[in-house]
Amino acid sequence: MKKLFQFTLLGLLLFSCNSGQEGNLSENDNMQTDKNNVYNYPETTKEDVVDEYFGVKVPDPYRWLEDDNSTATKNWVRKQNDMTFGYLDEISFRDEIADRLKEVWNYEKYSTPFKKNGKYYFFKNDGLQNQSVLYVQDKLDGEPSMVLDPNTFSEDGSSSLGSYSFSEDGRYLAYGVSVGGSDWRTVYVKDLKTGKTLADKLDWIKFSGMSWKDDGFFYSRYSEPKEGDELSAKNDFHQVFYHKVNTTQADDQLVFLDRSNPERNFYVNTTEDERFLSLAASESTSGNALYFRDLDKKDQDFVPVVEGFDSDFWVIDNFGDNLLVMTNDEAPNMRVLLIDTKRPGRNDWKELIPESEQKLQSIDLVGDKIMATYIKDAASMVKVFSESGRFLNEMKLPGLGQISGFSGKRKDPVAFFSYTSFTQPSTKYKYDSKTGKSEVFKASKMDFNADEYETKQVFYKSNDGTQIPMFITHRKGLKMDGNNPTLLYGYGGFDISILPSFSIANTILLENGGIYAVANIRGGGEYGKKWHEAGTKLEKQNVFNDFISAAEYLIDQEYTSPDKLAIEGRSNGGLLVGACMTQRPDLFKVALPAVGVMDMMRYHKFTIGKFWATDYGTSDESEAQFKNLLSYSPVHNIRPGTAYPATLVTTADHDDRVVPAHSFKFISALQEGHQGANPVLIRVDVDAGHGAGKSTEKQIEERADILSFMFHNFGTPVNYATHNKD
Repeated sequence: MKKLFQFTLLGLLLFSCNSGQEGNLSENDNMQTDKNNVYNYPETTKEDVVDEYFGVKVPDPYRWLEDDNSTATKNWVRKQNDMTFGYLDEISFRDEIADRLKEVWNYEKYSTPFKKNGKYYFFKNDGLQNQSVLYVQDKLDGEPSMVLDPNTFSEDGSSSLGSYSFSEDGRYLAYGVSVGGSDWRTVYVKDLKTGKTLADKLDWIKFSGMSWKDDGFFYSRYSEPKEGDELSAKNDFHQVFYHKVNTTQADDQLVFLDRSNPERNFYVNTTEDERFLSLAASESTSGNALYFRDLDKKDQDFVPVVEGFDSDFWVIDNFGDNLLVMTNDEAPNMRVLLIDTKRPGRNDWKELIPESEQKLQSIDLVGDKIMATYIKDAASMVKVFSESGRFLNEMKLPGLGQISGFSGKRKDPVAFFSYTSFTQPSTKYKYDSKTGKSEVFKASKMDFNADEYETKQVFYKSNDGTQIPMFITHRKGLKMDGNNPTLLYGYGGFDISILPSFSIANTILLENGGIYAVANIRGGGEYGKKWHEAGTKLEKQNVFNDFISAAEYLIDQEYTSPDKLAIEGRSNGGLLVGACMTQRPDLFKVALPAVGVMDMMRYHKFTIGKFWATDYGTSDESEAQFKNLLSYSPVHNIRPGTAYPATLVTTADHDDRVVPAHSFKFISALQEGHQGANPVLIRVDVDAGHGAGKSTEKQIEERADILSFMFHNFGTPVNYATHNKD
């Protein structure tokens, strides 16, 4: 199956899971929580900048922080980091948390293996390597040899492997390199027969895969931005090119460009037999037009299938002349269609797999089977169908968790998939489509006893009576006395489903008597299109209400208390945290907004922010949308003289998806308006981006700082010097 990742990339997906223990407070630990303590935050200049929306004047005094290249902004970042790291340096158990993280992190990690031209490929990380390494072996029990080592891309591990793609004959590997965490990719080509990297070098590629046809591949790119604007300028005119191996980028053939719609993005995929090229055009993270071209017919124009943007259409592959398409058109929970390329009109569509009560998440073709992965109450389930669409059976999964894969091909009956849960690291399984049986292929071994912990799912009522699922993980037998350190995570946007997954960092929280909770709030994709839309635009407040209700449930059921409750979210989840902490500052002790969208008046004016408008609306779209955005925009809803939770904002200087100006403005307003003993700080990572590809070293450093900040402000330190890990 050709993996369809483009719309997720355009969205704000990136979520991290956390975790914590008890010991004795030192003098330094008490110092920062003294009610009389005054934090001397760096002075942030305010300018007289005012925008007017529908007759309403909205001040933007920190507009100057949008210029991430200015000397003033860089000096401001340095001063803020100096204060933040000075604060963190005073936490006595910070080094112990970092050391423990290194211990639990240090185990071999494998990706799901996949087969190409008779050979098996997989990624492996020895434990603390900054980036995982690609290996190949002739047989499953053969001796692996290295194919590509992303650790050589940069000395400090800040450059990482982005998308990659093998030619169908297995001769070439095209791979993208991200520098400093940016979404920009530079693509190179490696000849796997000779082992040499070719002279091919393709720049300014963003939100694109590489889809092979013969001895070249299709890809999407933008024009080269102006020097200095690479990480913040609005990205317009996405174009599709074809690159032939052993040629220069200047020789690439322009395949598609829409000069009338500069804000649209275009993504292409070839079917497994390389006969059809599908093109999806999008104006946002939801809904796309769909076109195709029969590559066996020279110079054929793209043929339209759907030209509107009301629904999603994803081409999985083809059965002869028919395209296999997954869509939520007239099916909020998704269905699968066969679309005849000779008669692609709607009246000739044939339904292969109808919509069900569960949301269909993905389709994979293995052997002669269709593997359909569904979401049932925010956890995975898999149904097996014949290629004619006849239901065969439901796969038995190990438990309440998440499955990903399958990595097989239609001509190969064997496939591999991975399974994970909140307490189980990713385990790789081998699946035989002929027998329907699966077996463990490779399991991770780490310094953490998962058998000591449990996950349960509860359903709680939001403020309007809607039932919301939530996963709660903790040590077995933990006493619910309202005094447990608890971390509540949420996302709630872009049709993205937050399913069970294992986080190494969470082990610190769990080992220290903590609770990790994940609320599957509206705006996500757990229950299909309707669930998503119930948390968008004028309904966005539902997302915040759902999350606030989750916190109230945890407190009412005595899992924790406001003095022991932290909230965390990344990207759109950072917006979630920012909105909830400004709406209900009394409910949380600690707030951890990461790479968040905080300025809802101007988010659409940077890089790809325009694509989020279907979830948010824009401030200049209508008066109703403006008023709605202003009602919850974190930057604009900080009330002077209010005591807010202890806050550690995290962002990065190379984040060109959610530009760091969002976080810069938010912490500036918070430091000015906040009154109370809780610290409100920002941690700006350097040579890092939105999160993807971040080196192991940087991940450990960041998580150690976040966990230390959280436990310290709970007044519940850890003491791994006496912790019994047996």
